[in-house]
Amino acid sequence: MASRTAATRVKRKNKHEKAGRRRKNKLAKKSTASKTELFAGLGEPGKPAPKR
Repeated sequence: MASRTAATRVKRKNKHEKAGRRRKNKLAKKSTASKTELFAGLGEPGKPAPKR
């Protein structure tokens, strides 16, 4: 039977790995801007760009 300390260390290690994976998955959900977000500053199609 494994010791309580060994079990705790394994749980802690898994928790840290899962936290990193969750963080990366959260970032990966929205990694690139959509077309509307990219070109929002250029104005509507067919109309001149807004003055700066």
